[in-house]
Amino acid sequence: MPADNIDRAIKKGTGELEGVTYEEIIYEGYGPGGAAILAEVMTDNKNRTVGEIRKVFSRHGGNMGEAGCVAFLFEKKGHIVVDAAKVDEDKLMSVALDAGAEDMHQEEGVFAVTTVPRDFEKVREAIVKAGIEPLSAEITKLPKTTVKLEGKPAEQMLRMMEELEEHDDVQHAYANFDIPEEVMAALTA
Repeated sequence: MPADNIDRAIKKGTGELEGVTYEEIIYEGYGPGGAAILAEVMTDNKNRTVGEIRKVFSRHGGNMGEAGCVAFLFEKKGHIVVDAAKVDEDKLMSVALDAGAEDMHQEEGVFAVTTVPRDFEKVREAIVKAGIEPLSAEITKLPKTTVKLEGKPAEQMLRMMEELEEHDDVQHAYANFDIPEEVMAALTA
């Protein structure tokens, strides 16, 4: 590859190249088994990116939809995850709810605390001040409902999400699938 191409790619990636503007776009669609998918993208060439994302959808048994076709199935929420083995449930619940958390539930060895976005930082800080270290804390889009997947659709969905997350322009990929733990373990083995 010529040195000029490498230099141009580096400048483009760091924002030093003049005349390059980036757009934020949300692509929506359905994956295998009817699971809803949102892909938040930042690109300098939306024509190239839409074709690449459409190809990912179709390659894995899904299809892209119109803007707004699945967005209503997701809610923007603060999401704080804490290792259940390292914290007392009552202590975490007390701290989180006193700070303004909406909900807390246990799932697969962790406690998940949800907040409205405006209260996220306040709740996260209260948890940390109480000596509880979160495994993760972010504002994300959580599904309102889930679609249970098993067998081939589950396998296709995992490959599709992996490919979307590895795409250079995709910032975040969200989906509303639910794959049982034993099926997930078998697929990732």
